[in-house]
Amino acid sequence: MYLNEEIPVFGKWFGILFVENPGMAFGMLFGGPVGKIVLVVLRIILAGVLIVYIPKIAKREGITTGLMLGIGGICAGALGNIIDSAFYGMIFDTGSTYNPDLGGYVRYEGVSELSATGYSSFMHGCVVDMLHFPIIRTHYPEWFPFNAGEEFVFFSPIFNIADASISVGAIYILLFQRKALGILFHGQNVE
Repeated sequence: MYLNEEIPVFGKWFGILFVENPGMAFGMLFGGPVGKIVLVVLRIILAGVLIVYIPKIAKREGITTGLMLGIGGICAGALGNIIDSAFYGMIFDTGSTYNPDLGGYVRYEGVSELSATGYSSFMHGCVVDMLHFPIIRTHYPEWFPFNAGEEFVFFSPIFNIADASISVGAIYILLFQRKALGILFHGQNVE
């Protein structure tokens, strides 16, 4: 696929939209190349801590299978994004790269191909995001105090399966595993 090419899947409400994300989940940027390395290192630390502590957490009394599934989703998503950002730039010939003169990322034209040299170094590649759910497309009313007449898209973030795994795991734990979470962190039930 070309960068920013979209394949409709379910009408105008869901499509596969190919973008390269140099930052965090849902396209948020984090301080250029230095921020990129900091982000990857933080992901590695989080995933490492989870991998080391998952067996210990599972053995604690009162810990539910649901909590373990939520933690597993968060860990799997973090690992997926680590692999993508660490190696993506090393295996394709073109990609979005940081230009210090412009103070931002520069996109490319065409389709990337596999390459022995890559377009960037270890941990400097982008993460591929592709899930797009623009559920509502409309315009702000002309009388609106800001963005009058401009297009408004409800749920415009573009994300990947790893982002979804992290988000669903965290939301599931917070909504449905509060008791097990209380046992995990405080050794007691939280109502």
